Formats: sequence, C-alpha cells, structure tokens
Amino acid sequence: MPQKAWNAKRERQYDHIREGLAQQGRPETEAKEIAARTVNKERARHGESQRSSRSSINDISSGRRGGLRSHRGSGGPTYNQLYNEARQRGVRGRSRMDKSQLARALGR
Repeated sequence: MPQKAWNAKRERQYDHIREGLAQQGRPETEAKEIAARTVNKERARHGESQRSSRSSINDISSGRRGGLRSHRGSGGPTYNQLYNEARQRGVRGRSRMDKSQLARALGR
C-alpha cells in the first residue's frame, strides 16, 4: 500500500516489485508486504526516512542482495536481523547468544 511519504519514484518502484512478485506466483498480500518493505529500506538507505535501522543502512542494497538472505535462502537471515527480531519479541539473554542460538530461541 503506497504511503503518503513516498514520492512518485517510490510508488513506481513499489508497483514494479509487487507486480513482479505477483507474476512469480506469490500471494497478493505477501507481494504487497515485500514490496513495501523493500521500498522503505531503500528510502532509509537514501536518507529519505526520518528513522532507519542500522541493518537498513549498513547492509547491501535490496536489489543487489536479491533474496540472498531471505528466510528460505541458503544462509538465512543475518545475525543482526535475528537479534532485532529477538529484541522485538523480548527474548531474554539475546545479547549473549550467537546466530544459531538466536535462531533456536526464535523457533527457526
């Protein structure tokens, strides 16, 4: 769902990503979510958003990554992605956990 803060370029980018995912056979709701997350991450990388996470800025771009670390990819999510999810869920002891322990604690 396009947001008010997006400019015309970001709306075109959102539509392009959403349509591409729909052509791949992804459900419409999933395609919309992935497209919105991608656009928001690119906005953060280019300084267009008011707040951005460290992983949004320091990570390789969404287009170049191309799903390398998707939840179904070979390496799975990064340590930082797992740590952020654990923080959001309130996992205790997360700062002393390594990547595999975080994955286990999150039920992956």
